[in-house]
Amino acid sequence: MKIECDPIKARTNFLKYGIEFADAVGILDDPHAITIEDPDAESEQRVVTIGLDLLGRVVVVGYAYRSDNIRLISARKANKKGQKILPYHLIQMLRKT
Repeated sequence: MKIECDPIKARTNFLKYGIEFADAVGILDDPHAITIEDPDAESEQRVVTIGLDLLGRVVVVGYAYRSDNIRLISARKANKKGQKILPYHLIQMLRKT
């Protein structure tokens, strides 16, 4: 799948949250990332993923599937609750092995 984004949206996201979409895409390769469907999405299938970006930061990324592409919508650092979810998830996975 090709990853795409609106360049204006990418710049706005960086100015607001300090996260570059180019770094955030690393979350898509994080084998321990947690992904859920966005229950508030109305017009298209959107998902939210929490995991590690290319710089090792815990981030939350929102994106949509459009045709054969992934369209990045937003990326921000995870809040304190979000930063606790990922380690908890990893611990639970390790306990099962």
